[in-house]
Amino acid sequence: MWMVFAILSAVFAALTSILAKVGIDGVDSTLATAIRTVVVVLMSWVMVFITNTQSGITEISRKSWVFLILSGLATGASWLCYYRALQTGDVSKVVPIDKMSVVLTLILAFVFLHEDFNVKSAIGAVLITAGTLVMVL
Repeated sequence: MWMVFAILSAVFAALTSILAKVGIDGVDSTLATAIRTVVVVLMSWVMVFITNTQSGITEISRKSWVFLILSGLATGASWLCYYRALQTGDVSKVVPIDKMSVVLTLILAFVFLHEDFNVKSAIGAVLITAGTLVMVL
């Protein structure tokens, strides 16, 4: 089931880039990011109430709160940078560079989460990096 959601995530991420590039025309990138964020917040809370999971908020540990807040700050910084890049650059160049996050995530997961980084991971990371360079240079 995770694969279905991962594929849908990729589809929606692709749509996000195209829709954002069209929508950001003539709009400050920071303002555009704020508008997008409000929509995401509203949609997320609607899903919390639809799935009836709102009562779980009291069960979140202090550690989880800290890391969820840090993750939110990282997401906000990423979105602000992404929209600024989209405003001034071509989608076909911004998106591949943005997706280098896959390679960075593999490295960070190995270092901090002690996840496997094997030959297959290394080959994939090299291919993603090479593909990104081919697309943007």
